[in-house]
Amino acid sequence: MRIIPVIVVILAAVVFAGLSAIYIVDERQQAIVLQFGEVKDVKTDPGIGFKVPLIQEVAYYEARILPLDTTPLEVTPADERRLVVDAFARWRITDVVRFRQAVQTETAAISRLERILNASLREVLGTVTSDAIISAERTSLMQRIAADARLAARELGVEIIDVRIRRADLPVENLRATYDRMNAERQREAADERARGKEAAQRIRAEADRQAVELVSEANREAEIVRGRADAERNKIFADAFGRDEEFFAFYRSLSAYEKSLSGENSTLVISPDSEFFEYLKTERGGAQR
Repeated sequence: MRIIPVIVVILAAVVFAGLSAIYIVDERQQAIVLQFGEVKDVKTDPGIGFKVPLIQEVAYYEARILPLDTTPLEVTPADERRLVVDAFARWRITDVVRFRQAVQTETAAISRLERILNASLREVLGTVTSDAIISAERTSLMQRIAADARLAARELGVEIIDVRIRRADLPVENLRATYDRMNAERQREAADERARGKEAAQRIRAEADRQAVELVSEANREAEIVRGRADAERNKIFADAFGRDEEFFAFYRSLSAYEKSLSGENSTLVISPDSEFFEYLKTERGGAQR
């Protein structure tokens, strides 16, 4: 009866040892087998691996592409116009043994890679102007930065796949000065536009006044011509009438004078009764009643 517990213990020990000797690597991982800190085996393909229980251990590392987000970095381009650059990178572990020997953990690797990337950013962006950084030339600059960082990252067993610049802004202390300068420039342009507008308005107004004077002068000239022709025609008619019947013409002219002189509501004439003005108002003239 005492043999059964012993057998159970032995079987449990065998099962535990068997399970401890097996490790599994999925497609997202790669692993190394360590014995007292020394690398004994590397497994980069997914599947089942074996190790010596209790003596050997397994360290897992990512096989996927990993992100690297750096903190904003202040750089000084060739034109001495400081910029704050925000960049990020994508990387992966290509040599897990060298990676283990160089940095051991992914956290330590990120810290080293950030320093490498910042150094590459300063070196490459320091050779160009700020206008190049914010222009279409940025793509070639990012390729240069990635190539420079890739060389330094190989010592860590890491490959830098891509580097991108999210944005490049002026430092906060320079934003106000830049805004004031841009505002002053826009104010100057607005003042120039207003001055040009006023000048154009005065020019248009002067031209309109000149044309108005010309039109009024032309209209007055034509009116005087028409009035002169009418007066000439009237005088001609009067002359013809006078030539046909002088006495009737004189009578008509006197009646017109009476009408004009007595047209007001309170018209008063102080004239001698014997005046020629009343010639046609007399009762008798030459023995005949008018």
